[in-house]
Amino acid sequence: MSSTPSLSPSPSLRPAAVLSVGRGLVYLIVAGVAWGTAGAAASLVYRTSDMGSVALSFWRCAAGLVLLVAVRALRPRTARPAPSAPERVRRRLLRAGAVGLGLAVFQTAYFAAVAATGLAVATVVTLGAGPVLIALGARLTLGERLGRGGAVAVVGALTGLGVLVLGGGDTSVRPGGVALALLSAAGYCAMTLLTRWWGRHGDTDASGTTVWAFAVTTVCLLPLALAEGLVPHTADPVRLIWLVVYIAAVPTALAYALYFAGAAVVRSATVSVIMLLEPVSAAVLAVVLLGEHLTAATVGGTLLMLGAVAGLAGAEARGGTRAEAVEGSRA
Repeated sequence: MSSTPSLSPSPSLRPAAVLSVGRGLVYLIVAGVAWGTAGAAASLVYRTSDMGSVALSFWRCAAGLVLLVAVRALRPRTARPAPSAPERVRRRLLRAGAVGLGLAVFQTAYFAAVAATGLAVATVVTLGAGPVLIALGARLTLGERLGRGGAVAVVGALTGLGVLVLGGGDTSVRPGGVALALLSAAGYCAMTLLTRWWGRHGDTDASGTTVWAFAVTTVCLLPLALAEGLVPHTADPVRLIWLVVYIAAVPTALAYALYFAGAAVVRSATVSVIMLLEPVSAAVLAVVLLGEHLTAATVGGTLLMLGAVAGLAGAEARGGTRAEAVEGSRA
């Protein structure tokens, strides 16, 4: 077996090729919880200023890109790869463009769906369709079998999502908004499957993928943010800046770096279910920090989703440990 060069990257942005499945699962869990804090922070941004959702998405990506570039520049460079051949450069540009476009569609279409049909329906359709599309896509393109236990976990997670988001109030379903939510789910699906595909073929640099994906997404969002209004009005600019910095640093730069690293080594359907920790985290923060009432729907949906995530993650970790043991015996 040929050996892989050691590049000694920082722990949080290690290439997916050197990650174990167990560490990849931890990365994804942290990323899902971090994503959930973005909603609470965004709510505070909207209370503090008149910033629109697309402008906020642009600023979180642009500022997140700056942070990622700074971290990448500060990383120790004890070993540098040989200059890339033109074909390798072409593949990297293709990967960055494809993942970045998927990320831009995922975020922008979701915000548009929220505006068209409301937060609850947009969230359920986007996050509910995501695992289904990813499971089907992974079976067709990657040959990954979900299995009976995995299918039960996905159904349980989607049921919990529906109870959590729809169980507490009235909803309004509009076909145009549902179509936008499905488009958002398709972008999320493409982003996840592409990351897993390149990870399986040993052609993934999680840090580089994240940086370039955010660069593409920022460019895509700029004209939409300009149309909406790029610079908000606020009576408390210091608080607004700190909130935007938090959104850019934790649920954006950190979370997506961990997501791209973990998604390269964990089965795609498992990734999609683990990332449903986002609405769980958001619901807990809404109760604890924003004063929303704790309802039976919140408790029931959260328990269903946590149970599904725990079951699927445990099965994935056991399967990854067996695979690594077999691989080690062949070395």
